[in-house]
Order: sequence, then C-alpha cells, then structure tokens
Amino acid sequence: MLRNCGTIDPDDIDCAIRMGVYGGLARALQMDPEEVIEEISRAKLKGLGGAGYETWRKWQACRQSSDPERIVICNADEGDPGAFMDRSLLEGDPHSVLEGMAICAWAVGASRGTVYVRAEYPLAVGKVRGAIAKAEEAGLLGENILASGFSFHLEVF
Repeated sequence: MLRNCGTIDPDDIDCAIRMGVYGGLARALQMDPEEVIEEISRAKLKGLGGAGYETWRKWQACRQSSDPERIVICNADEGDPGAFMDRSLLEGDPHSVLEGMAICAWAVGASRGTVYVRAEYPLAVGKVRGAIAKAEEAGLLGENILASGFSFHLEVF
C-alpha cells in the first residue's frame, strides 16, 4: 500500500505517471467492466477492513444492482486510535488512490465519487484536492477519460 510513499512527489503527477500510476486505469479502460472485475477476483484483492472481504464481490454486487446511480466512496476516516495508514497514503501517494477509485468506477458503472477525509488532516485534504485537479488537467479524471468515453468526477468531503 505504501510502496510509493517517500519515493514519489505526491504533488507531481508526471512523477506518479513515471512510477506507473494511471497505467492500470489505461489498461482497465480497454477492457470490459466485467473483465476488470474478473481480474480483481484473480488477483485476490481484499479490502483493508478487519473482515478481509473480497473486493471483486463488492464490485460485482454494485455492477449488478438495479439502482442506476452508483457512487464510489473512499472512506479515509480512520476511526481507530493511532491509525494513520489512510492519512499516510493520501499524503504520500494520492494519485494511486484516485486511480483505484477510477478503475472501480469503470468496473461498477459509477460516474462520480467522494473521498471522505477527516478535517483534522488538512495536509491530506490538500494533497487529494491538488491531485484531483492535476488528474483532471491531464485527462485522467473528469470528462472522457483518456478519450474512452468514460467520465468520472471526484470530490473531497
């Protein structure tokens, strides 16, 4: 999770791209959403919660939902005392978080998302807002991402 933290400049999207961030998004956008979910299943990706729930199951349930509105949420609240993993990731590698959210959005059929961050983490809030703006400028978030026809808009709460 923290592989890029301390290695990349979180304020420099070009540095993130050189480190491979957004490469997975480019690849995912060339696949069908169901293929992306299958790949997540093969990778055995699990959530960071204590239950270790399989990510693909959540994505598949969302994709199959009859509700037409789908929203991707990154919960970086960190309610556990002494927990700083989310904060460290958002401050040190925000583009990887945004890429993951965009891949999820493509797979589940969402067009918008929210990054929920504690107000007590002003540096993390600033890094994520800055990363969103730079990703939008680069065509990696927002309208017609990478000329794919897919649009995904993010906000910070």
